Amino acid sequence: MVTAAGRPVVEVGGGVWDDATAGAVPQVLWSQAADDAKRILGAAGEQALLRLLQQSGVPHIRHVAAESDAYGYDIEAARSRAECAHIEVKATTDPTRLVVHLTRHEYEVMAADPDWCLAAVLVGSDGNAASVATVDRGWLHSAVPTDQGRGGRWESARLTVPTSALTPGLATETWALLPSAPVWTFHTSTLASA
Repeated sequence: MVTAAGRPVVEVGGGVWDDATAGAVPQVLWSQAADDAKRILGAAGEQALLRLLQQSGVPHIRHVAAESDAYGYDIEAARSRAECAHIEVKATTDPTRLVVHLTRHEYEVMAADPDWCLAAVLVGSDGNAASVATVDRGWLHSAVPTDQGRGGRWESARLTVPTSALTPGLATETWALLPSAPVWTFHTSTLASA
């Protein structure tokens, strides 16, 4: 049984299988609580970046994710027609690593839109952006899966972003929105990412 959103009605995970079937049957690691926590963290990252863009004096900012997921990015920012950015925000509270979930739609928009950029936002305990980095588009192209046949295609990918794919600040190919934003270095404590 699944909900209208396609999620299991019950939480699934550890404790479902007996010892005889535990190794043979893959477990689904999904829960409503974890899904809600990721959604809340994502929204916090978007809000933190919106505040940072406003504080930095970007004159035109629109939170398109509040309107629809159809855009393939979360924030539209512009200083002029020549200087605009379509920003997909991925948030984390974990300074030790960056794991993002990229949808196929986000990837396809990135591939077609030179103004698209992926902002990695380290959200501090105060809800503000502690650090911001741009994830390299070339790395994203190389990291997403490839479709293997006509019978299926990937719709979402979980990507662990290496530090070599992060550039401090936030920039598109034509505009450095936040050139001086610090980027975090990976430490050894573990918190959470979404």
